Amino acid sequence: MSIYDFSVKAMDGSEVSLEQYRGKVLLIVNTATGCGFTPQYDDLQKLYDAHHADGLEILDFPCNQFANQAPGDDEEIHSFCTGRFGITFPQFSKIDVNGENAIPLYKYLTTHTTFGGFGGAMGLVLGPIVKKMDKDYKNNGNIKWNFTKFLITRDGEIAARFEPTENMDKVSKKVEEIL
Repeated sequence: MSIYDFSVKAMDGSEVSLEQYRGKVLLIVNTATGCGFTPQYDDLQKLYDAHHADGLEILDFPCNQFANQAPGDDEEIHSFCTGRFGITFPQFSKIDVNGENAIPLYKYLTTHTTFGGFGGAMGLVLGPIVKKMDKDYKNNGNIKWNFTKFLITRDGEIAARFEPTENMDKVSKKVEEIL
């Protein structure tokens, strides 16, 4: 099984095969519009602008599972993201990333990676919040919060997982290395 065996739902409800991204470097991100990490949309768009021509695709999956921070419908979320942050990378239909309703793509990503830990001041804030939701959070691959990122090679392999507290400069450097 590889990343290319999955299909995801576009905002219009149509199925999109990830096979169409074969040969591209992918950064797959679960996002939210009302999160402390939402300004990362600026960094993601800069990264996309700098490297899309080199083969980078950022795949944006809004998710409302963490403190209801993505409450709108797909159209409202997309309008917010394009209007406020000018995003031009693909944005898909809102999904669940954990639990029985998690989409198969995220089940695959979370079973093939482990939690990398929270860093920085935001990590000190997030740790206790996440622990209330999942007492064993440090020992499983579940998504802990919005803006967790998965870097996928041109061959469809998972190269890295970045927790939301990871410095975006580190994410950018790893993307450039994989490109």
